[in-house]
Amino acid sequence: MSTFFIPIIWAPRTDVTLSTSPPERVPAFFKASMRNTCEWYLIKLKKNSETLSCVSPKLHYPIPPIVLRLSMGATIVEKIFSSKCSHKIQAGQVVMAPVDAAMIHDITGPLAIQKFYEMKGTQVFDHKKIVMLFDHQVPADSIPAAENHVYMRKFARDQGIHNYDIAEGVCHQVVVEKGHVAPGEIVVGADSHTCMYGAVGAFATGIGSTDMGFVLKFGALYFRVPETIRADVYGTFQNRVGAKDLILSIVADIGADGATYKAIEFFGDTIQQMDMAGRMTCCNMAIEMGAKAGIVPPDATTWKYMKDRRAGIKPFELKSDSNAMFAEQRRYDVSNLQPQVAVPHNVDLGVPVSKVAGTHIDQVFIGSCTNGRFEDFVEAAEVLGDRTFSPSLRVIIIPASREEYLKTLKAGLIEKFVKAGALVEAPCCGPCMGGAFGLLAPGEVSLSTSNRNFRGRQGSTDAKVYLCSPATAAASAITGEITDPREM
Repeated sequence: MSTFFIPIIWAPRTDVTLSTSPPERVPAFFKASMRNTCEWYLIKLKKNSETLSCVSPKLHYPIPPIVLRLSMGATIVEKIFSSKCSHKIQAGQVVMAPVDAAMIHDITGPLAIQKFYEMKGTQVFDHKKIVMLFDHQVPADSIPAAENHVYMRKFARDQGIHNYDIAEGVCHQVVVEKGHVAPGEIVVGADSHTCMYGAVGAFATGIGSTDMGFVLKFGALYFRVPETIRADVYGTFQNRVGAKDLILSIVADIGADGATYKAIEFFGDTIQQMDMAGRMTCCNMAIEMGAKAGIVPPDATTWKYMKDRRAGIKPFELKSDSNAMFAEQRRYDVSNLQPQVAVPHNVDLGVPVSKVAGTHIDQVFIGSCTNGRFEDFVEAAEVLGDRTFSPSLRVIIIPASREEYLKTLKAGLIEKFVKAGALVEAPCCGPCMGGAFGLLAPGEVSLSTSNRNFRGRQGSTDAKVYLCSPATAAASAITGEITDPREM
C-alpha cells in the first residue's frame, strides 16, 4: 500500500480514520502552519488493484470570543488571525485560516467558478457564506456579459447561493450594508477593493479567481499574515475637506508600492470622529498603496452601524495593543490639509487642488464604491447650492447601492442633481472600470471620485483621469474646470 500527502482541506465521507496528530509524511512547514487548527484524515483510496492511502487536514472552525487573552504586543490584524486559528499568530507567519465570507461578482466570478470545477468541486463549503452579485456590467452591455450573468445565475441556483443579481449595486457597498462582514472576521473577495470592509474592523482582502475557486470549495485559504503600518490621523478638517482628501494625501505620502503586502491601520482622533462613509473611503483605497488590507478598530460608531445589519451582534473590544510592533507609524495632521487631486496616471500623484486649478474637464463622475454614499452626495449638493452644472461637460452621478440611492432620493438630492443637469444612473460601477458606459474618447479629461486613474481606466488610453473628493467634483462640474471647492 502506497501513502502520499494531499496538502488540502478535504472532508471525505467514507473510508476515513481521524487522528489528532499529523502523520510523519506531512511536510514540516505544513504541520507548523496547521498547528492546533486541524485534525488529520487518513484516507484509503482504491486505484485499479492498488490501495492508496493519503492524509489530509480537517480544519476546525472555532468560534471563540474574538479577542483572545493574548500576550502583549499584538496588532489588530494579528489578533484577528490568532482568534481564527485558535493560537497566537504573528505577522510574517503563513497560516491556513477559515474565511467568514467570500464575495464574487460578474467580472471575476465566472473564472472562480471554473476553477472550482477544475478542482473537482461539487458543493461549495457553505452556501450561506458566499455573496454573489453583478455590478460591473449591469444591465448586461454585451452578449458575453449576458452569458456570464447566465452562467453565474445557474451556479447560484445549483449551489443554493443567494444571488443579489443586478438589484443591489456595487459589491463592496452591498457586502457591508447587508451585514455580510463584521468586526473581527476574515472576508475575501475576488476584487482588489475588498479591503474596504476593514472599515468595520474586519480583515478583508482581495484575492485572485484561482484562490477564490479554492475558497469556494474549502472555505479557507493560505495567508501570509501582514505587518501593519499605523496611520495616526489627528486634527480637524477645514470646510469642504474630508476623508477622500486625506486618503489621497496618504497614498501620495506612502506611494503606490510603499505598503505592499502590509495592512494599514487607520487610527487617531480624526478617524474616531469620522463617520462610517469616510472610513469606507479610506479603507477602500488601501490597495492603492499595495496594502493587503485597510482596517479601522471598531468603536461606538462601528457598533451603531452594525446593530441593524447583523442580528444579535454584541460589542467587544478589538484593537492593537499599546506595545504592538508596527512596520511603520506615520502621523498626519489634517488641520492644514487642502483639497487633494491625484493627477494622471497614478493614484499616488496627489497634489493640492491649487496646483491643477483651471484644468479643463469633459466629464465629472461622482460615485463608485469609494464615494457613492449618501454622505458624499450631501457633500456635493452643499457645494452645488442653487447653481447648475456647466453645459460644457457631462456629469454622471451613481449611488453605490439601492439603499444609498433611496436615501439620496428621499432627501430630494436626485431631483436636485437632475435639474442641475446631471445624468443619474442606477447603482453600479459605471465609468469606474471603463467597461460599461461613460467612457472617455481620446484626448478627453475626466474628474472622478473613484479610486483609480490609470491610463485607459475609464476609456481611451489617450484620455486622462483626475481623482478628487465629491466636494471638488461638484465645484468643478459647476465651473467646467478643476476648482477648489472652498472658493464656491
